[in-house]
Amino acid sequence: MLWTAFTIGLFGSLHCIGMCGPIPMAKSAAGTSKAGLAGRLLLYNLGRTITYVLLGVMVGALGFGAELAGWQSSLSVAAGVFLLLAAVFSFNVEYHLLRLPAFGQWQVWLRRKLGKYFGSNTYSSWLRTGFFNGFLPCGLVYAAVIGAVLTGSIFQSALYMSLFGLGTIPLMFFTVFIGKLSVSPWQVKLRRLYPALLIALGILFIMRGVNFDLPYGFDFLNPMSDVPMCH
Repeated sequence: MLWTAFTIGLFGSLHCIGMCGPIPMAKSAAGTSKAGLAGRLLLYNLGRTITYVLLGVMVGALGFGAELAGWQSSLSVAAGVFLLLAAVFSFNVEYHLLRLPAFGQWQVWLRRKLGKYFGSNTYSSWLRTGFFNGFLPCGLVYAAVIGAVLTGSIFQSALYMSLFGLGTIPLMFFTVFIGKLSVSPWQVKLRRLYPALLIALGILFIMRGVNFDLPYGFDFLNPMSDVPMCH
């Protein structure tokens, strides 16, 4: 399952550029050296990744509890079905979450925190901006969180989200570092593959939930082991 984490981050980072890219781009201070900007961008992305790891720890506890309760298989199938429906019907998770009063209040507080550090160009402010930015509503992050829950382990879940965060960094870093957030035709085409990625993950999670690897447990012939068989 861990390979899917980096894959989601890498191929989904085009979504990150549109959603999160303007924040470090606007924060980039004029006159900052290339080395200084590179260091600040690395800290910004490190902050996001730290947030994702914390989310992995939290949801990993839920996944571990589900596995102990014997619900892991059903949870995997349900997660897969949810991803398929989200891809087919273009379900806007962020919109519906923001309509929840508690989540909306949390986002107001979060944006105030971002505003507090946005005007500063210190290294610590870049790290903190990335950290709080990681909590902003994002369908891509939620897809990764679903995968993290299905690991059934707190450590594996945290590792899953760290790999996801690392996957988002290369394109985010170089796009902001170069200073071009314009969308090219190939980027538009790749963004159209985002639903295909969700569909592929949904099918994978469903297959995992129904224990698709039949050859490892396909032992219905064992009771017939004493019956002569022709070859």
